[in-house]
Parts: sequence; C-alpha cells; structure tokens
Amino acid sequence: MSKKKIKVGNIECGADQLFLISGPCVIEEESIMFRTAEKLKEVSEQLNIPIIYKSSFLKDNRSDLKYYDGPGLEKGLAMLAKVKKEFGFSILTDIHYPDQAAPAAEVCDVLQIPAYLCMQSSLMVAAAKTGRVINIKHGQFLAPENMKHPVKKCVDSGNDNIILTERGYTFGYNDLVVDPRSLYHLNQIGYPVVFDITHSIRKYGIPSADAKGGAREFLPVISRAGVASGVDGIFIETHPEPSKALCDASSQLSVYDLKAFLEPLIEIHNTEVKYRGR
Repeated sequence: MSKKKIKVGNIECGADQLFLISGPCVIEEESIMFRTAEKLKEVSEQLNIPIIYKSSFLKDNRSDLKYYDGPGLEKGLAMLAKVKKEFGFSILTDIHYPDQAAPAAEVCDVLQIPAYLCMQSSLMVAAAKTGRVINIKHGQFLAPENMKHPVKKCVDSGNDNIILTERGYTFGYNDLVVDPRSLYHLNQIGYPVVFDITHSIRKYGIPSADAKGGAREFLPVISRAGVASGVDGIFIETHPEPSKALCDASSQLSVYDLKAFLEPLIEIHNTEVKYRGR
C-alpha cells in the first residue's frame, strides 16, 4: 500500500532514500555530543544518507535510581539547540509527560513517544498538538497491527505527521525478539517505518553498563533482515566510546564504526527499493 511521506527538515521520510536516526542514547557533556555530531555529519556526507540527530534529555525508565537519567528538560534542550545550530541537524528527542511536549517542540523537529508509553492518551494528544512530527515507538507488549490505535489518537488530535518505530518484543527471561512480520504490519498502517536496531539487542534486567546487557553479535543479522523487510529508516544509537556511555553502554554502536556498518544496509535497501512492487 502507499504510505504518507513525512518531511523532517529537508529529509523526506518514506521516500526511496534510506534515512538514519542516530546519536547518544542520553545527553552527556558537550564534548561527547559534538564529537558524535561531527562524525555523523561526515558519515552523512560520505554515504549520502540523511540523518536526524537523536538524544534524550531524560531517561525515565532506568532500572535503578542511582543510574544516570540525563540532564533534565532545560539543560538538555539547550544542548540539543547547540547541536542543531552548530551542525544543522534536524533533532529528535523523547518526551515522557504532557507538559514536556511544548518546550521540546520549540527546539526539536521530531517528538518521540517511548515504547512503554505509546498508549498514553494525554501524552499523545499533547505531542500531536505541537504540530511536530511524532515518532511513535512500538510498545514491546502490543501486537503490531494494534499500533493503529495510538496512530488514530494522533490523527484525531489534528496531526498526521507520524513515523512508526519497531524495537522488538518482550519475550520473557529478559530478552527481546524482533519479528520481521511486525515490520510488514507496521508498513500496512500507512506511515514511514523505522527499525530501531540497537535497542533491539538490549537485555532487560541487566545493567546497560554490563557487557551482558546487550547482544552486539546479532547487530549485523537483525539489521540486514530488517532493512530487507522494507523499512524506510533505521535507528542506531551511537557514541564515541560506547563502553563509557552513561546509558545503554552495552548496545550503542561506536560512531567511528558507523560508516562500515551502514554500507551493506544502504546496498540492501537500494536493492529492495529496486524490486519493490515487482
């Protein structure tokens, strides 16, 4: 079926060109944010892949209160505004509460609804009413075809600028499973679909700083399977030194490895586009 194309700055999401959402999981010090942005800019130019810069001012679902959860709304948005001004990226961040929507929309081009919160009506309505593009992450607990319900809440609130992002299912025993059938179902809803690769290898219940908290060995196979399934974009959290990252250290990709990681995915995507509909 045909899908609505969504404009994010000068990026047309849902067109034939693969796009990337990338950046550190959570906002850290300026040197980390800028080093990541510099390399992302270089990769974007080298591979001709449009990039939306992503980082969170708050991670409100950390498994322990002592874990770093970000700089907060005001300081976080100020940092994202610096990245936007310095490097020219469109910006994505996630919001957790309705009162965060309006201030986040002043800086960010895309507001992301976290997977755990995709059925929260007040949050969806507040985000939609900003007029910004809304990236709705697929809840780990929800059948993919039922993502039509949060989509409808957004549309009924006057906003059909929507992206849908897959990030795997909770399968018990602290594991996530990515089912390519989900990407088919999400595509049928009629909006651009993104595959969140690095969150799909997380292991629940294990601290993200622990090497066992992510299964990086599966990154090549699930990323290639997902792109071949016909997604429009990919989501890869990146960091200059993932092992030292303050959040999701076991699953983020080194930004210096990103170019080599993307090259086969772009080739697969271009092949899929060529034969789409035949």
